[in-house]
Amino acid sequence: MGCSVGCRTRLNFGKALSKVSVCFTMVVIFTYFFYCFTGLCDSAPRQMFDHHTVNRDYDISDRTYDNLRPSARLYPHQPGAPTPWNRTDTSTGAALHRADEQVAKLQWVEGGLLPQVIPESTKENLAANGIPVSNTFESKKFPQAIIIGVKKGGTRALLEFLRIHPDVRAVGAEPHFFDRLYEKGLEWYRNLMPRTLEGQITMEKTPSYFVTKEAPRRLCTMNCHTKLVVVVRDPVTRAISDYTQTLSKQPGLPSFQSLALKNTSTGLVDTSWSAVRIGLYAKHLENWLQHFPLSHFLFVSGERLVSDPAGEMGRVQDFLGLKRVVSDKHFYFNQTKGFPCLKKPEGSSRPRCLGKSKGRPHPQISPEVLQRLRDFYRPFNLRFYRMTGQDFGWD
Repeated sequence: MGCSVGCRTRLNFGKALSKVSVCFTMVVIFTYFFYCFTGLCDSAPRQMFDHHTVNRDYDISDRTYDNLRPSARLYPHQPGAPTPWNRTDTSTGAALHRADEQVAKLQWVEGGLLPQVIPESTKENLAANGIPVSNTFESKKFPQAIIIGVKKGGTRALLEFLRIHPDVRAVGAEPHFFDRLYEKGLEWYRNLMPRTLEGQITMEKTPSYFVTKEAPRRLCTMNCHTKLVVVVRDPVTRAISDYTQTLSKQPGLPSFQSLALKNTSTGLVDTSWSAVRIGLYAKHLENWLQHFPLSHFLFVSGERLVSDPAGEMGRVQDFLGLKRVVSDKHFYFNQTKGFPCLKKPEGSSRPRCLGKSKGRPHPQISPEVLQRLRDFYRPFNLRFYRMTGQDFGWD
């Protein structure tokens, strides 16, 4: 029996020792993992745990963003519009950090968030790291300048000449917003515009604006500081050109004389015909001067745009605040069309001339009809000269 008691005592002692060993081992393991975990935390970058510190310089909180954003009714965010740079992009983060140190203070402008100034060194840094500058800074804006008239005066030629300039971005087709499509709204209109960089100007041309009664008020609602360019031409020649264009589309059109005069015997000019009415420049300008000061207008001579395109383009570039880039070297005179064309750019097979619709031969008009029209327009022309301070020499 004594042996049995001793054996049981040794067995109980062994079990207790085994439990103590297990507990000690668990404590050691727990302590090891605890120190490993705390050591990992200390060695990790602080940004992993301090979200507010990271975003204080680079991101805009929801509340701040809402305070800075213009009214959604006026300037809703457009898909693809520039937004504050995302510093979490590890592939471009270093480049953005270098660029951000040079970019001036950000401000809201029409179309999105853009820098006031983009230093050349910033552009170089972005380009060197594969970041397209155009995608970073471009936005759509309302036009700062519009060619508002007149039809068959040379507006298409002027726009094409202007588009040579690197600081001009223009809509190719005529939007007809302020005369026909105004109900579509200003945001629809702005979305038609091309994207521009800071320092570039947005333009469009719709010649019928000049003779549309509602256009000045509507345009001023958008921006009363818009610069307005009017290309004018001898109203008699302009009317014949207008008729020629319509005749090419409607071969059965009555004669020019029957449309221009109410009847042959009296020789009274029919001002209800649009081709005649458009040439009353003084009356149309009066309507515009009710909403815009004369200083906001530039009147371009359609005749001089043909005879001296570089000279007229110099005046236009000055008016728009552009460096004189378009010059004599860009033009040559096409004897066949009787119109200046743009010299071919490098790599192009032929020069750029206006389409077949430009430079059409005019029909023969009797001298008596031409004289009646000149007598009719003379007082309106003289009045227009006084209003603009320019003598276009149409008499």
